[in-house]
Amino acid sequence: MMTIETILVEFSNLRPEELHRWIAERYVRPAGEPGAWRFQEMDVARLRLILDLRDTFEITEPALPTVLSLIDQLYDLRRRMHQLNAAMQATLPAELRAALRGQLEG
Repeated sequence: MMTIETILVEFSNLRPEELHRWIAERYVRPAGEPGAWRFQEMDVARLRLILDLRDTFEITEPALPTVLSLIDQLYDLRRRMHQLNAAMQATLPAELRAALRGQLEG
């Protein structure tokens, strides 16, 4: 886990007031209380994503909630598709899996 001080050193293009605002808006959800936040790997990845959206793709702050929501939905859909695939692999006979694969590819 990382502290807020470590985060601000790690991301030199992140201003403290931005980080506080993003935590308040729940774009990032560190553990702990204000002043003693602990950032997990997931939080660090989320900060990296937000900064990339802002700096590389020039997504403005007002657009961030929409873009982050769409990205979250995409990741959730991918997770569910992996679960569905695993369930099908575990429960369906090979012939049925082959027939499904054929339908999806055709």
